[in-house]
Amino acid sequence: MEDPLPQVLIPLLKGVVYAEADPPRWQKLLDLQARIREVTGLMGLELIIDEAEGHAFLRQREFVAEETPLPRLVPRRPLSFPVSLLLALLRRRLLEFDQSGADTRLVLHRDDIAEMVRVFLPESSNEAKLLDRLDRDLKRIEELGFLRRLKGQEHLFEVQRILKSFVDAQWLGEFNERLAAYRKHLEEED
Repeated sequence: MEDPLPQVLIPLLKGVVYAEADPPRWQKLLDLQARIREVTGLMGLELIIDEAEGHAFLRQREFVAEETPLPRLVPRRPLSFPVSLLLALLRRRLLEFDQSGADTRLVLHRDDIAEMVRVFLPESSNEAKLLDRLDRDLKRIEELGFLRRLKGQEHLFEVQRILKSFVDAQWLGEFNERLAAYRKHLEEED
């Protein structure tokens, strides 16, 4: 009988595994999580499973002072300020959405996202330039897996719940501090 571990481990090494995308694979992942943790632990990775949200991914393990760290397998991706701002705003909107007890899927129109961002940007009369920049940033966030463009709906985006795992309360708090400093800087320029 064929070992099912590679069928689960390889997709995990490539990125996020979603329960709804492949229920049989998701069940194998849950069944094999002890073996997956053992194998990935040897590579300095930890398995993160959020059963409630239906996703799993691998993250570089933090090493303690007395350990010799392994080379980084999962690269860190530097984010521009506008992308970081968008992620923070999307995460905040997801939090508000969850508290409202509405549907399970948060879908936003590009214009709604533009309005969320506009209040944080300096006054500009060039709407086309703002939307071009927003489209580039939305594409980057799509590539990171935090947004999914709805099929046949070019300007509608579903906020992926995996965002909650990457943009946690601590990250949001630190970003809010930087945002306050940025706002103060903008006000001083005026």
